[in-house]
Amino acid sequence: TPLYSLVKSVCVDLACSFLSCSFVSRRLNELTGHNPLWKRLCQKHWLLTEADKNHRGLAWKELFREYYADLGRYIDDYSTLKKAWDDLKNYLNQKCPRMIASLKEGVREEELDTIEAQIGCKLPNDYRCSYRIHNGQKLVVPGLMGSMALSNHYRSEDLLDIETAAGGFQQRKGMRQCLPLTFCFHTGLSQYMALESTEGRTRSEIFYQCPDQLAQDPSAIDMFITGNKVGLLPMLTMYVHDKRCVATTGDITVSVSTSFLPELSSVHPPHFFFTYRIRIEMAKSALPENACQLDSRYWKITNASGNVEEVRGPGVVGEFPVMTPGKVHEYASCTTFSTTSEYMEGHYTFHRLKNKEEVFDVSIPRFHMVCPPFRESMVRSSSVSEVSAPYDDENSSDPDDYEEGEMRGMNMADPGGRCPRHV
Repeated sequence: TPLYSLVKSVCVDLACSFLSCSFVSRRLNELTGHNPLWKRLCQKHWLLTEADKNHRGLAWKELFREYYADLGRYIDDYSTLKKAWDDLKNYLNQKCPRMIASLKEGVREEELDTIEAQIGCKLPNDYRCSYRIHNGQKLVVPGLMGSMALSNHYRSEDLLDIETAAGGFQQRKGMRQCLPLTFCFHTGLSQYMALESTEGRTRSEIFYQCPDQLAQDPSAIDMFITGNKVGLLPMLTMYVHDKRCVATTGDITVSVSTSFLPELSSVHPPHFFFTYRIRIEMAKSALPENACQLDSRYWKITNASGNVEEVRGPGVVGEFPVMTPGKVHEYASCTTFSTTSEYMEGHYTFHRLKNKEEVFDVSIPRFHMVCPPFRESMVRSSSVSEVSAPYDDENSSDPDDYEEGEMRGMNMADPGGRCPRHV
């Protein structure tokens, strides 16, 4: 009958569908154990190699499942942070092997949970992930997060382990819910991370604290913002070099690196402190008769307001370097200004050693010094001291005009990490 034929046809179709589904299911089941697939996933998310697989003696699938059981919550961050740590250690191995010994082994998941319970705040996932790989470093000098020296001022930041960081967790007004990430023995300065959006900060924001020196309320703390993710790209030097800040005149090349010093800067009053390192190099291929000596310097300094100042003076930081083929001369100097940015350019004047009458200029490339973003305190007292001496910038008009071992007109940060009072 027609009904019988219809039912028979439906049954045949269903049987075929069941068979097809069974076949597809079997193929999918086979694929879940397909080694090349799991190998790609292990390499992508956990950065595992054949050597890692052979050392563990596991198939790629089991290896992935093992890592996922331990680190699965960090699957979006782990590969980025692990690569950053590996790149850093490769660099340290070439440049500063002894610093590798200061790195601590990663912490366990339950230890991070205990820290969260202790401070009463959740830690950002990328921060937790980084500490699963390495639990900061031992408190040593030089610090992992950068070092620099300028005359009698030294700065070296250590990356704190999670236990030490938790011990410095802040609950005081102006710094509530803030966790220290770094610490400098010499200046007492730390970079902090906001664990909650409060007092004008956003969660995961990283900053240097800078007390408002004009406010009556000691909890009025401004912030120099350095980032909003851990990211972990530590610098071994505080100086930053822009590849465009290089100029060559004849056989002599001049390059410049700059660094902002938050521990010597303040938002209120506006006082921004920069140091810069200049490298002067004579090419190895230069002729011996081209040997010369630096006589004087000329600077053209332009601030964010467009004000221009021109400065001339003998030598550099009290020295008159002689340049011969292949010789390198480096020196560090500093400048302060009351606007948020400034750029400098100029030239050095040299004379030939063979003929003092032969005088020539060597260009100094333009280099910019820009204050990092900052945020003013929300708890700043509305009453600001009306009696304060105006800031005197006379001592910083010529950035190269100071003797080694002396920094005129500058106050060092006290052990508590407060910014100096420039009044």
